[in-house]
Formats: sequence, C-alpha cells, structure tokens
Amino acid sequence: MTNREIAAWFRQLGEIMELHGENPFKIKSYQQAYITLRKWGDPLEVMSLEELGSISGIGKAISEKIRELVETGSLATYQKYADQTPEGVIDLLAVPGIGPKKVRSLWMELGVESVGELLYACNENRLIELKGFGSKTQADLIHKLDFYLQTKGQLRYPEALRFAEDMMSRLKEIDPNSQVGMTGELRRGCQVITDISLLWAPIEPVQLPSDEGWEYLEEPEPCWINRQEHGPAIYVWITPQIQWGQRLWETTGTEAYLQKWNGAGEGDTEASFIRQAKLPDHEPGWRESPEWAEAAANRPGNLISNDSIRGVIHAHSTWSDGIHSLEEMALASQKGGYAYLVITDHSQSAFYANGLKPDRVREQAQEIRELNQRLAPFEIFHGIESDILYSGELDYSEEVLGDFDLIIASIHSQLKMDEAKAMERLIKAIEHPRTRILGHPTGRLLLARSGYPVDHQKLIDACAQNQVVIELNANPQRLDLDYSWLPYAMDQGVQIAINPDAHSTAGIEDIRHGVRMAQKAGMRASNCLNTMELEDFKHWLFD
Repeated sequence: MTNREIAAWFRQLGEIMELHGENPFKIKSYQQAYITLRKWGDPLEVMSLEELGSISGIGKAISEKIRELVETGSLATYQKYADQTPEGVIDLLAVPGIGPKKVRSLWMELGVESVGELLYACNENRLIELKGFGSKTQADLIHKLDFYLQTKGQLRYPEALRFAEDMMSRLKEIDPNSQVGMTGELRRGCQVITDISLLWAPIEPVQLPSDEGWEYLEEPEPCWINRQEHGPAIYVWITPQIQWGQRLWETTGTEAYLQKWNGAGEGDTEASFIRQAKLPDHEPGWRESPEWAEAAANRPGNLISNDSIRGVIHAHSTWSDGIHSLEEMALASQKGGYAYLVITDHSQSAFYANGLKPDRVREQAQEIRELNQRLAPFEIFHGIESDILYSGELDYSEEVLGDFDLIIASIHSQLKMDEAKAMERLIKAIEHPRTRILGHPTGRLLLARSGYPVDHQKLIDACAQNQVVIELNANPQRLDLDYSWLPYAMDQGVQIAINPDAHSTAGIEDIRHGVRMAQKAGMRASNCLNTMELEDFKHWLFD
C-alpha cells in the first residue's frame, strides 16, 4: 500500500466522522495525518509502530491504524461509521467541492441520500432556502454533479494500470503457461480509462468465479466480463495463442480505426500479423481514428521517447510545498540520467504553498550556486512558477522577476472564470516579456475538475506570436495541455515542455506519463524543449 493510499484513508475517516458530527479535535488530527503521510518520503508500510510514532503529529493511535491498514487493507473505525451511513451519502462525499458539512445538511435537513436525489433537488430549486446554500451554490452544485456523473466509474491511467497488472498476475496464477497482456484503452495509453481490457491465451479452458461478478459471453468473441459497481468494467478477451497477433490488433484500436482497415492472417505476435495482413504499422497510441493515426505517422523526425528527455523542468522543493529538499531533487534528477534541473517553487502569492517572498528568493539562489559547484557538470537553474494574478500580471516586481533564469506562468487561484476572463488573464501573462513557459494551461484535474474554459486555438496562437513554450504537465492528474491540441501547437511552431510538476523525487518519474501523451500525438523529439542538451538549453535560456 502506497503512502498516498494510506493517507487517503485518514482523509476519508476524517470526512465520514465530520459527516456524523464527531469530535472536531479528533477529526483535525486525521486531517493533519493525511497531509503529513501523503508527503512522507519513506514507505510507511514497512515502518514499525515505534518508527511511525516518531513522525511528528503521528501518535500511537494513528500509528496503530496505519499498521491495521497495511495488514488488513481497511480500518475498523471507518467501517463503523460507514455501516451507519447510506451508501449514496458516502458517494456524495466523493463529489469534489461539496464537503462533509454540506453533505450532512443535505442528508439531515433535506433527506438527500444519493447523487441522483441531490441533482433532482437542485433542479427542483430546493436548496436555495437551506442554510449555507443559495442560488449560486445550487447552480454550482448542478455543474459539479453533472461532471461527477459523467466521470464516475473511470480511472486515471496509473490507477487503471496498477489494477490491470494485479489482474494479469492473477490470470497467470490461474494458468502459469498462458499469455496475457493489456489491450484497448490501456494499450492505447489513454489518459482516462473507462474499460480495462486484457487479452488472455490460456492453455486449457478455464472458469473465472461467478460469485466475484464474472460473466462469460461467447459472442461476438469469447470474453469474460466483470461489470464493477465502482470502477471500469473489466474485459478479459479469450484467444488461441496462434491468433494472438490478430486479436491484439483487433482489440487495441477503436471501432473507427478498425473500420478503415481489414486484414486476415495468423501470427503469435502483432507484428507478424500486421506484416501478413499488409496493414499499416501504427503505434498503439495512434489507433484512435484513421485520420489521427495517419497524421501522427506522417510527421517527420524521430518519435519522442523517455530517453529523449534531457532535463527536468518544473519541480518543487521544501522551499515551497515540495516533500524533498533542493539537493535531494537535484540528486534524484541526476540519478535519473538527466543533465539539468529547473527548480520552480511557488511564488509569493501562493501563501497556501509557502510561496517564496523576495528575501527567500535570494536565499534559494545562494543554495543553487553552492550546489552547482558541487554537482557539476549537472546544473540547476533558478526558476519560479509565478502565479498569474487575477489581473493577468505576474507575481513579483520586474526587479525580482529579472533575477530568475526561467519563469513558468500558471493560474492557481480564482479559477471560477468565464472564457473571456480566463483568456484575458492568460493572454496578458503570455505577452509578459519574462514569461517563457505557460504552465498547465486549463487548470484541469482529470476526473476531479474540468478546468476553466479557454479558446485553445487563440491560446496557442498567442504563444506562437510571443515565443512562449506550452507545458504538457505530466502529472497524471493534469496531463494539461491535452494531447489532442499538441498537433495544432506543433503546426504553429510552438515548443512543448514535458514537465513533471514534481513535488517529490518520485514525482520526477511522472515525465513518462507526459511522454506517453506526446507519443500519442505523434510528437517528435525536436518539438520538445527539454530534449535539448545542456549547452543548447543554456543558449535558449540566456541568448
């Protein structure tokens, strides 16, 4: 169990206790435990009770609950409250932006016990007289509920990948000599997964347990299906080994892609089937549609890969809200094979993230100079993730801005904007002569927040005109700019920076998720800023 998974249990425990009006001091201790544990650097699951108890703010009771989680996978205390709560009310706690206090009011005062009932109550105008709500809150809730219902049952790629890998291990345990692999949306590297599809070639016919929800269908192709209540449906397609290549090809592409090409042949690999059937050898990620695949395949140059990335841009340290020190972030980047790191802690307006006041900017610059002397030829560049203020201005005086090697301009606050305001704010920041990179352009969080509305074409055109690089934020919760707009950006000559937005040493590895989306768009290495070698990057920065 990862630290984030352990921490999430304490967030959920605090929420369900708050829902039931429990002791606020105990609730606060669990909320604080969530914040502490999700940022803890060492694996919590291997720590003893004594070691856990030595973590600041983590006492004996919480330490015991961590061990309980690791050993049983759940918390008896949480279950006690869950048993007293309608399942639909627990679902309401998962809707972003409502919160336990509002859910308690809706449940206790209006009798709302499900997402559907709440949406009905909003549409019937029943919330406007409820204390703490009102017409604006009601309208906002309708938007949040619609978004929640549209995305319910989906997973972001990393969570779906872990789920699929566990399932594949189980299938291999059932038949150790079988072949099993991912297909469908997972193999295409989609950012959000609605169906988990696996291809399985068992040696002998096998049964999956019906009491776990498995259902076998013979038509149109042999398949085991598990339609989960809280998550994507799982499809396990059955194939003889000799047809593995054909079935892998048929189950990877979308229906729109498959309608373009037909082929026949056999082969125990997809490559051999593609050769026999004389089909185009498109990357799995391109097989969303024939048009997308052909456009991606026809771009000149070498397709970007993880090995193409030479530097880490956009990372946070303990100077702001990161988990690890500047030195630890630099050493992790160096160990990962990168030649440089652009540290971009939060700017002063981000008080919630311990943003840097001007005096701390100067102190950080001194630490960078000292580290560069010790770590050469690896090099750290002094950047900042400057908040784009509501006015569109950047977050420091011109004098302070001039001290940075690189400025990423991003919106972090006052996100409730219409398109006109969002574009006004973004364009003004893009036109600022100090802005070099536009960070996470829409502010979205996949499956949690849709982001503010933007005119993508106008945004990209403005970056082209002002020679501003656009970030592909590689954090799998963002993946922003969306890959579907990368071809237009490349066609306009806009460089893309594949940035991890790392808040820990482990977060640096998120670069691979950005590379996956760039590959899906057919991006070539030459289109990406941080494929530059160190000396070329320095020329780009300072010349």
